[in-house]
Amino acid sequence: MLTHRLWLRIACAALMAAPFLAKADNGAALQAAKRGLAQFAEHQQAIRPGSAPVDFPLDITDVSDLKQATVGHGFEVYTVDPKELLLRGDLASLAKPTGEWRFVISLHGKPIGLATVQQVNGRYETVAYGASVLAKDVDAAMAVHGNSARSNLRFIRIYQARSDLLEVDRAKFAPLHSARESLLLQKNGNQLVDGTELLEPLRAAVKANIEAFR
Repeated sequence: MLTHRLWLRIACAALMAAPFLAKADNGAALQAAKRGLAQFAEHQQAIRPGSAPVDFPLDITDVSDLKQATVGHGFEVYTVDPKELLLRGDLASLAKPTGEWRFVISLHGKPIGLATVQQVNGRYETVAYGASVLAKDVDAAMAVHGNSARSNLRFIRIYQARSDLLEVDRAKFAPLHSARESLLLQKNGNQLVDGTELLEPLRAAVKANIEAFR
């Protein structure tokens, strides 16, 4: 129940966010991610040097590893209004930007988690770290399906279905880890499917999760 409530609350916040972000915002968000990581690394090494605890938000073995961690490519998070999803059938046209950015954090070239960047009082700030499984999954899928600038990709999170998708060329979708689990899909991040194949599983998940929230 708590998981359902958390996803739905996040969804409400996302749908109320700024409706559009220019590409230039990627630069401001990136700088915020780099600034945030440097501050996070310094703070963590000061308060708990040594082995990283089991619940540490990034996939590292020692807190000192943060000194060598780097901020990689970023992507804006898109979402879909569940009411629109239940009524209409074109996922690509339904996806809208939330105003949130995610950046892959890497250590020696391997993803160890994501930095979440949002606007706070008009300024981009890093607000969370974590999602090491998603970081590895989305990084691998983007490497397979993305062009050199990854401009043909969109990351879509459908909160009420607890599902993440990577849209490719506004035509196909790679179901990521959460979508494969939530929608019971026998796919991996390298396999592309049509949006029409995802509609009914997504709608069923949305209905079930909204009902569980009541």
